[in-house]
Amino acid sequence: MKDAVKKFVQSKTIAFYGASPGGKKFGNAVYKTLRKNDYNLIPVHPTADTIEGDKAYSNPESLPVKPEAAFICMKPDKAETVIDQLAEGGIKRIWFQQGADFANAIKKAEAAGIETVSGKCILMYAEPVTGLHAFHRWLWKLLGKY
Repeated sequence: MKDAVKKFVQSKTIAFYGASPGGKKFGNAVYKTLRKNDYNLIPVHPTADTIEGDKAYSNPESLPVKPEAAFICMKPDKAETVIDQLAEGGIKRIWFQQGADFANAIKKAEAAGIETVSGKCILMYAEPVTGLHAFHRWLWKLLGKY
């Protein structure tokens, strides 16, 4: 496992971008899984009061504590708009969930000195890994991709 991945999954507090108040997005599934696995997540959403029953915050400046990291599972153009705020807030790491082209957001984050992870599904790395993600991780290890 790469050092950036290891550092991210060891983060104590994570600002979470990409879960919806309606609960129907992939980000919501990730949010519920990470929360169940005892990650301290702080949902950030521009208009929602709550995400999965947890109080949501409209921007990084309104967060009750300073997170070490941010998880992003949103459209790339929206992700680009929050990078400056995250950098100003002292975020050290960002995980860009696989499945979208975050190239511009990644460049912007890295230029701001933020360590990034991209092209990977966090559910293959955030312990405990179960079900299909455990099988996928085993397969990647076998193929030398993990």
